[in-house]
Amino acid sequence: MSSLGNSTNIFWHEYPVGKLEKQILLNQKGCVIWITGLSGSGKSTLACSVDRELHSRGKLSYILDGDNLRHGLNKDLGFKAEDRSENIRRVGEVSKLFADAGLICIASLISPYRKDRDACRAMLTDAAFIEVFMNMPLEVCEERDAKGLYKLARAGKIKGFTGIDDPYEAPLNCEIELTQKDGICPTPCAMAGTVVTYLEEKGFLHC
Repeated sequence: MSSLGNSTNIFWHEYPVGKLEKQILLNQKGCVIWITGLSGSGKSTLACSVDRELHSRGKLSYILDGDNLRHGLNKDLGFKAEDRSENIRRVGEVSKLFADAGLICIASLISPYRKDRDACRAMLTDAAFIEVFMNMPLEVCEERDAKGLYKLARAGKIKGFTGIDDPYEAPLNCEIELTQKDGICPTPCAMAGTVVTYLEEKGFLHC
């Protein structure tokens, strides 16, 4: 069975209403905020806080949450390395569509492999891909363990768990890095403020 990627019988269609027109309509510039980090680092909490702050400013955003997407778009994928890569590729393609529509897309996923995140970055112009690294110590994430996953991984009941028996490759040149200060994690509101301020300074919140 031939794959779509190898097909020679598909053609790209241009649309009469482009990205610029949509951005002008929304008075914002489409982009992707890609939040990466270990399980329990606060990715989803940050995504929701940023989404709420943008909404309060009259800006249109949408969250693509890794766990939620595995209930639908990616429910056929497991957690082997190749499945993880395909999971990220799909989310990258969807986030690009949101950005093309002029929305601020907030993708919140562990996305442990650097090459997969870089491939998503390459789908957009570099400035429109904003990598946010939740650089929280493993012991902090494990202490939180809201889903009980670290406990299961330590007990050997979950295999290939990022940070325990599968690697997490930290970003080398992320746009934003959020970490502890003097051993204290910033509040979700403060971290969201850092992200939204970046968007404001880079001109994404107006057109």
